Amino acid sequence: MTSYRDRARGCLLGLAAGDALGAPAENLTPAEIRRRWGRLTEIEGGGTDDTEYAVFAASLLRRHGHGLTAALVAAAYRDEIIPRVTGPMRGAGFSELGTIEALRRGLEPPLTGRVHSHGWSDGLAMRAAPYGIFCPGDPAEAARLVEQDGLVSGSGEGILGGRAVAGAVAAAMTGAAPEDVVRAALSVVPDDSWTARAVRRARDVVTRAPQGGTTGPAGEDGLVEALHEAVVVRHYPWTDLAPEAVALALAAFLAGGGEVEAAVTFAVSLGRDADTIGAIAGAVSGALRGEAGVPARWAARIAPVTGTCLPVVAGRHVLDAADELADGLADELVEGR
Repeated sequence: MTSYRDRARGCLLGLAAGDALGAPAENLTPAEIRRRWGRLTEIEGGGTDDTEYAVFAASLLRRHGHGLTAALVAAAYRDEIIPRVTGPMRGAGFSELGTIEALRRGLEPPLTGRVHSHGWSDGLAMRAAPYGIFCPGDPAEAARLVEQDGLVSGSGEGILGGRAVAGAVAAAMTGAAPEDVVRAALSVVPDDSWTARAVRRARDVVTRAPQGGTTGPAGEDGLVEALHEAVVVRHYPWTDLAPEAVALALAAFLAGGGEVEAAVTFAVSLGRDADTIGAIAGAVSGALRGEAGVPARWAARIAPVTGTCLPVVAGRHVLDAADELADGLADELVEGR
């Protein structure tokens, strides 16, 4: 039986691997990715802000557990992130950049997540996995906690994207079937939301694909095209839309049968916000399959984060963060939450 600690390690290791594998393909089209690499299967460099923010979120949970509030998250930004930002935040997402400026102006959540124009960004979705790790089998509580984080930097569909990912990871942490993992994601967002509609459309595209339809270039290209047609907002100039990224990541998770390598390599082949899509697919599949489910050659490439975006987490490894989450979960269980 796979332990919670093993699933936690698989989740964050899968997130870091998906982030790193997808980083060079960010903002590219599927056609351009095929032209450059054929299929991206090997990690070339390090991760991005996706991994660093996930490590930071894990530290918040370790300190505050189920008592985490938006006010505590805002205080952590002010005390630990802002003082170390002496110049531009390299690699930071639009929503996080807007939040830093809002906090510097003295605003408090939820206004900090509303005053900028990127509340629907996938910045929360990219760092939502630790909340699912901390709430195995309880998607609703995972979604409640990640929303406290999200109120600082996002609003509306941006928060719903984070809720969906946290709910999916919470279900995957119990070894649920891939289809049930996606149902868990849908269970914590409104049925009529953009996020829910995008996830359902993407799920239906994968479900309708012919058996074995993702194998071989022709079958995979057709599925990629169908998914783009179903959920991609082509006229928007940026690729950080949470409903789109979450839907594509969960579709990749389903298309890969919940297996880490299959899910992540397909996820990054979708282009758009490829590092975030890969990170989410890697987190959900890693939680399902555990540490051994992450290819050893990928795991060997995951080093401590550099703190390029968040200096406060420099030198931290995702496996340390996973172990601390597992320890925190054990403490909560002992205390009888």
